[in-house]
Amino acid sequence: MTNPDPLHGMKLQNILEEMVEFFEGWDALGKEIPVNCFLKDPSIKSSLTFLRKTPWAREKVERLYVKIYPHLKKNKSNS
Repeated sequence: MTNPDPLHGMKLQNILEEMVEFFEGWDALGKEIPVNCFLKDPSIKSSLTFLRKTPWAREKVERLYVKIYPHLKKNKSNS
């Protein structure tokens, strides 16, 4: 039986990398979740630092990831 929770076993870095790819860059991700780490000189490293220290922002990222997850799975199976 597979775990229905798409966050299970996922590292925050992998979540961010998949989201940046899904949204085709930081600009669109920053429009979805307008936080400075996505809007001003974004990088995976700076975003990880911010999200690890900011639970409300991490929660927003995780909720958005769960929302787009079905689309990510389709993209992976078509690759």
